[in-house]
Amino acid sequence: MAIDPDLKRQIDGVTAMRPRRVLDHILKHGYITTAELANDYGYNHPPRAARDVREHGIPLETYRVEGPDGRSIGAYRLGDPKDATIGKGGRRAFPKSFKQALVAKYGERCALCGWQFPSRALQIDHRVPYEVGGDFAEFSDLDAYMLVCGSCNRSKSWTCESCENWRSHKRAETCQSCLWGSPEDYQHVAMEQRRSLTITWQGGEIPFFEKLKKMAEEEDIPLPDYVRRILDRDA
Repeated sequence: MAIDPDLKRQIDGVTAMRPRRVLDHILKHGYITTAELANDYGYNHPPRAARDVREHGIPLETYRVEGPDGRSIGAYRLGDPKDATIGKGGRRAFPKSFKQALVAKYGERCALCGWQFPSRALQIDHRVPYEVGGDFAEFSDLDAYMLVCGSCNRSKSWTCESCENWRSHKRAETCQSCLWGSPEDYQHVAMEQRRSLTITWQGGEIPFFEKLKKMAEEEDIPLPDYVRRILDRDA
């Protein structure tokens, strides 16, 4: 396929495995579908793989094609070369010492769900998504990052990519006041007026959880609604 020479040079400079695989497939076939990303390459979150390419400054166009079963599925192809951000090299790797500093500051705990994990299972996350705020010049502002588990990181990606601020406004302050950026103190959840409370029982605390669950079953209401009733009554 014919490609703008400047864009081709930028594509040739991509060495990270995931965006490289996506680009090689597009160069060979003209596009890549979400089904191919999942089935051929094991990328069960196709938007994340596409975002890896875009973070290298390479424009991708999202559109629809007919899948193997006849249903419409998503696909990606190279976008307008004028939209390329020449010289953008994608995310930089975090030094090991930076993660150690975050563990020392926050502990071995996911900032979003509150569960404890060994540090190797926690991922460094930009409070303001890279797509909105980019990388900071220096890895010195620990407050600009947090540690999250893989499950919460995927949930954040799905939610942020559907948020209007991500899609059009790209205001860092909006992300900073969101649950996904500041779970300790937030004013909205992806620009919606919602509040969420995650409570985790571990070890010796589990019998108390089982007691609550039994009480909710006796009242024939879901456990979250039962807990909310208790909190509303005692407020």
